[in-house]
Amino acid sequence: MTGSFFQAVARKLPNLKDNLKKAGMNYKPEDFIKRAFLSAFYMTTGLVICVALILAKFNVLRGIMIVFIPMIFFVLFAYMLKVPEVRIVIKGKEITREIVFAGRHLIIELESGVPLYNSFINISKNYEVIGNYFMDIVNKVDLGTNMEDALTEAIELIPSDDFRRILWQILNSIRTGSNISKSLTLVLEQIAKEQTIEVNKYGRKLNPLAMFYMIIAVILPSLGMTMLIVLSSFVELHLSLTILILIALFLGFVQFMFVSIVKFSRPAIEF
Repeated sequence: MTGSFFQAVARKLPNLKDNLKKAGMNYKPEDFIKRAFLSAFYMTTGLVICVALILAKFNVLRGIMIVFIPMIFFVLFAYMLKVPEVRIVIKGKEITREIVFAGRHLIIELESGVPLYNSFINISKNYEVIGNYFMDIVNKVDLGTNMEDALTEAIELIPSDDFRRILWQILNSIRTGSNISKSLTLVLEQIAKEQTIEVNKYGRKLNPLAMFYMIIAVILPSLGMTMLIVLSSFVELHLSLTILILIALFLGFVQFMFVSIVKFSRPAIEF
């Protein structure tokens, strides 16, 4: 009964199987959904217990928590189902960080007369992330798969559009018999230009983010706390330790969100 439930959920997520492969997670869709379900259940239980212990003095939460428990569970379950997509994004950024250097390395190898197979081996030894994909291609060729099929299989599993463009160009050059290094040079120039544009966009985005951070996360909290303390001395406003801790936690959450936004907005480029 339980297994059929997870299989039914898996059928509702047709892209999950491909996402698991791209993320490098060797699970069947139904097994992954089961793990996500159990993880969400354990996390919800632990979170509810912690919140209930900390805020036990607020009687209003006794009724509200019953309503929030299913909501918390479904939010966590939905988040756990997004883990493969998150890993795909992270892997894509790691590949983007190495793509230009690895591509230029490959061009230099080919222009020096090194065979494509040996070039893949050399790149796999020098680049941590991209090297794993080239090593997979080499291993498939060693097991009897021809280079075209190995490249086609790799393209389906790579979580980076730029890397796929490079492998597509190599594959097309092999099929047409054209010069691989020349076609790769054009693709890498385009990728480098796109990365330059991303860096410029990031630079323009930092200025308003820094100003917004100074106002919301630095000036308003400091002035607000000062005004709140002053008002509490004139008005019957009792600032208990619990309230101050909650305010501090909220300010810490705001600080964390700003840092996360800046970190997430940063392009995965070495500059």
